[in-house]
Amino acid sequence: MAEQMLFLDKTGEFFGPLYPYIIDDDITDVDYNGREVWITDCNNCRHVCPDLQLTESFIDQFTGRVANGVSKAFNRQNPILEAETASLRITIVHESVCMSGRSICIRKSLPYVRLDESQMIADAYCSKDVLDLLLCCVAEHKNIVVVGEPGAGKTELCKFLSGFIPRDERVITIEDTMEWHFKSLHPSHDCLELRVNRQMDYTQAIKTCLRLNPKWIMLSETRSKEVVYLMECLSTGVHGITTLHTSDVRKIPDRMLNMAGNERDANRMENDIYSFIDVGIMVRRRSETDALGRQHIRRFIDQVCFFTREDGINRVESIVEDGELIGDNLEQRRGTYYETKVTVG
Repeated sequence: MAEQMLFLDKTGEFFGPLYPYIIDDDITDVDYNGREVWITDCNNCRHVCPDLQLTESFIDQFTGRVANGVSKAFNRQNPILEAETASLRITIVHESVCMSGRSICIRKSLPYVRLDESQMIADAYCSKDVLDLLLCCVAEHKNIVVVGEPGAGKTELCKFLSGFIPRDERVITIEDTMEWHFKSLHPSHDCLELRVNRQMDYTQAIKTCLRLNPKWIMLSETRSKEVVYLMECLSTGVHGITTLHTSDVRKIPDRMLNMAGNERDANRMENDIYSFIDVGIMVRRRSETDALGRQHIRRFIDQVCFFTREDGINRVESIVEDGELIGDNLEQRRGTYYETKVTVG
């Protein structure tokens, strides 16, 4: 777990030549591989900075500042240094274990939502019908799992959807790296933000959450055996939004079962997954070339499905495939969204 950094020099001295990229809101990642600096923007496009050369003196100074900020040693015996601020995660790897030289990775997570309804439709992120369907899912308190590869935009979609949770419904977020920024984005909402660390793991956080009177639990990523306690939490009537890694929404149940850790838990969980997970959403990213030959990254909702357990039978119903609506019961699935007014704080 990364340690919280208590202080950063806001003048730019702390980050030196990297500072222009740190304050640029369109930049999401700054990576130094021991030779050159690579930049990743909000469209997930990467490019090298040929004119930016980090000196050995700056690298040593920067590493020292980070180490001092978290009161941690950084040397051959302690080759990994991690630190966090409210919007940055910094990882430095020592040259004794990184053959290309000392590595610096700075990941940015800013407290604003990049998605908005009109732009999502204009950019072909999803159609209006699909957007209405997803907003209906939040309004009807469906439990949602968002899947996709790293960098596809799972967290951004969750941040967008969570903005439609009524402000009087208590939200508890659980994260190890603070990326939801729910309280900053929605200061008038009733919200608690739990941070997983060495003293409290995901399982303990979920158990604690149940004693804090949640209406919604937002788990940044479901990775391992904590899935058992997540299902127990949802079975009590708490609503949830989480993410996980899989290549198809229809694989969500199998992926969760594999996380359970033992066969006994998996056998007990299978029916619960279909009973308490309502919606699976797949977000994809695709490299496309425009008419002028320029490459850009397009993110879009590729799949949506519903999980149900009826008459003792577990079912998966695909609603969206390849970004297109399928099936004949969309109006039924949209339910009462048009009659439900969701107050966004």
